[in-house]
Amino acid sequence: MKYIVQNIKCGIDTDDRQVLEYAVKKAGIAKSAVLSWRILKKSIDARNKDDIRFVFSVLLETSNNVRVKNRIDIKPYEESKVSDIKIGNTRLQDPPVIVGSGPCGLFAGFLLARHGYRPVIIEQGGPVEERVLKVKEYWNTGKLDIKSNVQFGEGGAGTFSDGKLTTGIVDPWCDYVLEQFVRFGAPKEILYLSKPHIGTDLLRGLLVRMRNEIIRLGGSFSFHTEMKDLVLRNDKVCGIKTTRGDIPCEILVLAIGHSARDTFQMLLLKGIQITQKPMAVGVRVEHKQSFISESRYGAYARMLPPADYKLACKIKDRGVYSFCMCPGGTVVAAASEENTVVTNGMSYYARDLDNANAALVVSVGPKDYPSDHPLAGVEFQRRMEKAAFAAGLGKAPAQTVKDFLEGKRTYQFGTVTPSYTGGVEPGSVEECLPLDIASSLKEGLLVFDKQIPGFIQNDAVLTGVETRTSSPVRILRNDSFHCLGFFGILPGGEGAGYAGGIMSAAVDGLRIAESIIRQYSPFL
Repeated sequence: MKYIVQNIKCGIDTDDRQVLEYAVKKAGIAKSAVLSWRILKKSIDARNKDDIRFVFSVLLETSNNVRVKNRIDIKPYEESKVSDIKIGNTRLQDPPVIVGSGPCGLFAGFLLARHGYRPVIIEQGGPVEERVLKVKEYWNTGKLDIKSNVQFGEGGAGTFSDGKLTTGIVDPWCDYVLEQFVRFGAPKEILYLSKPHIGTDLLRGLLVRMRNEIIRLGGSFSFHTEMKDLVLRNDKVCGIKTTRGDIPCEILVLAIGHSARDTFQMLLLKGIQITQKPMAVGVRVEHKQSFISESRYGAYARMLPPADYKLACKIKDRGVYSFCMCPGGTVVAAASEENTVVTNGMSYYARDLDNANAALVVSVGPKDYPSDHPLAGVEFQRRMEKAAFAAGLGKAPAQTVKDFLEGKRTYQFGTVTPSYTGGVEPGSVEECLPLDIASSLKEGLLVFDKQIPGFIQNDAVLTGVETRTSSPVRILRNDSFHCLGFFGILPGGEGAGYAGGIMSAAVDGLRIAESIIRQYSPFL
């Protein structure tokens, strides 16, 4: 029999290997009765700063004649597994083509390759080894490669992030994603931590190993290859035109990412149905990581990993919330167009830098966009990005929270040194934002200061602007993942408006690949 023993509370000096002792005691069985065990979940309960605990859920396997205590925290374990995929009967004439090598495209390609489909993955950016050098050059010199940058290239935008693997979706494919990450080099702890992350440094090596495995299984990658047009016949895809020639295909997976503005425009001109979608915009806020950890953990701060936070409130009809919080990280320059400023957050696995940063964003939607055009949300983003470039004189505008709340320009910073990789210009972030967004942020900050006392301390810094939280569009698709009105074009992931983060994008890619496998047999 298998049981989940939940809500096991232990001191923070408890080693993971000691947890079995607590689990069998709670279950009321002898340790010798356990055939196997593993930790399913580990989290930190910091509600009482005087008594912070680790909280575990543990899976115990026992023989059938062993009886456990009848408690609400002990339940029979029902394993959620991905079902076997039966390969379809319709034979493909050409290998499936995947546009984009972010989480959606990579995991779609990986599953297809494992089943013999030899996917062709094209990516307008470069491989991760080259991409890292391009991004560092941009951060150091301001020289931007508009095709290979923080937004575009192998691994997608998540390559230069905290590598968070949290998600709100419940899907058996989630465990599969985590297992594959571990297979390719991620720490095993991501299988059970409540807030797993890989860090940008470990993620980069993982991508190379995953790419090599896809190639070993018969797939191929074509970097620096941009899709320029679709080739359609009777509303079915039969190929694509790229900067490196034509590629025939009858199955095309669009895993293009949330910043693929030129591709959105091309798809719209071809008749693909695209609609406006809500998103969120705002700024990056930075504090000393020591302040955040002490505010969360008190005297235990130095004994626990760097603390994070998640803040949210409602201001009139808008949500104001923190997003993509990066403990011990840095704010990075993430533009993909010339003469614009875009911020994002990034952490290494160790999360050991001085500052904590997070996006502070306000929900926006079609009512805020300048028109009813499907791509009006893109224009909404672009206006703020250009305004930030102008306000920062080519750098990013930065302002202390105190000055922002008082409507004053900033001329110097205190103990929190802005970490933005492209350099900052003291001034005002407020002038880069629509009036209602700035006003909502100010009210939200006052609320957050009650949730984390001192959050609006004098030295906290805001850097603008954060505009790429999610896609401003949704590419409409049916229940079989095909574009409405077209066959063979399957949009997915963040760019298509169906995911929000590494995990959900990867799962969407797997779901798309699964649907292809169930319908088609591989090209031979």
